[in-house]
Amino acid sequence: MNYADIRPIDVANGPGVRVSLFVSGCTHHCEGCFNPETWDFHYGKPFGPEQEEEILSALSRPYIHGLSLLGGEPMEPENQPAILRLVRRVRERFPDKDIWCYSGYLFPRLAAGEVGQHSREILELLDVLVDGPFVLAQKNLSIRFRGSDNQRLIDVPASLAAGEIVLWDKIE
Repeated sequence: MNYADIRPIDVANGPGVRVSLFVSGCTHHCEGCFNPETWDFHYGKPFGPEQEEEILSALSRPYIHGLSLLGGEPMEPENQPAILRLVRRVRERFPDKDIWCYSGYLFPRLAAGEVGQHSREILELLDVLVDGPFVLAQKNLSIRFRGSDNQRLIDVPASLAAGEIVLWDKIE
């Protein structure tokens, strides 16, 4: 997997101060995408153990609330092995920090394991999934943590337990 950027301090992509990883590679090609350069799976630099350590080190700061995964598309099948390895390590080392993932894929497909070999396993390690492609015609700059009205903030553990989508609606 390649990555476009690691932001050790980010306040735009989830609640609190976060660490954000922008991966490369996306097949959705949403009109109006704010990161079209990340559609290319070869864009950026290779992601490996050094970058994992950089993220884990940044997450160790007490004021960091959690990790956000963006893109590109973190749930592309080609990106899933590296994403799975990273989120496992984050969960093991920082069980009290949350993990958010932004994906153009819809929750039901990810939960059913229809998107790559590891989509369900990754989903089970997340706290919040922002699902759905960005839709330019539904762009809305007034909604929290997403870009278009069709995108949902999904409480992943509650949704998996309930067997239906439970929206995340915390005020933080």
